[in-house]
Amino acid sequence: MKKTLTIRPASERAEAPKIQKKGRGWAISGSRLDAIHDRARQLRREPDEAHLALAAELAKEDLGKYKFKRHAVIGSALVDFACQPLKLVVAIERGDAPEIERRRDASLAEVGLKVLRYDAAEVLSDPEGACAAVLREMKARYDELRASSRRRKTY
Repeated sequence: MKKTLTIRPASERAEAPKIQKKGRGWAISGSRLDAIHDRARQLRREPDEAHLALAAELAKEDLGKYKFKRHAVIGSALVDFACQPLKLVVAIERGDAPEIERRRDASLAEVGLKVLRYDAAEVLSDPEGACAAVLREMKARYDELRASSRRRKTY
């Protein structure tokens, strides 16, 4: 019998799978991680229209040291844009598999990353508006991280 991957019903799952921060691949096999990186490389070479539109708008902005990496690999997740210093991820929804995306978002949130989701049609119709929304979230995330570091410094 051939094994196939399936998603268990929500009633059978208690929570999102945990991302384990161990070694190069976060406890992912080397071949699986290589396949994910190859897919990211391919997507960087051949991006879709929504990704190109948002990337062009973000490139116009002066973001200082807070740059976005396109099609970044985080653990076993492949995200559209990632800003590591702000722990911020931008995902463009294409209507693929909402259940998988929800679980991936929960796994990323568990390791401290904030996930922003925008619909591809929304980005294509108004790339400037989507970019402005991302910039507002970046500012809010910067303020949030700065406030939390100040709280940790005060004893």
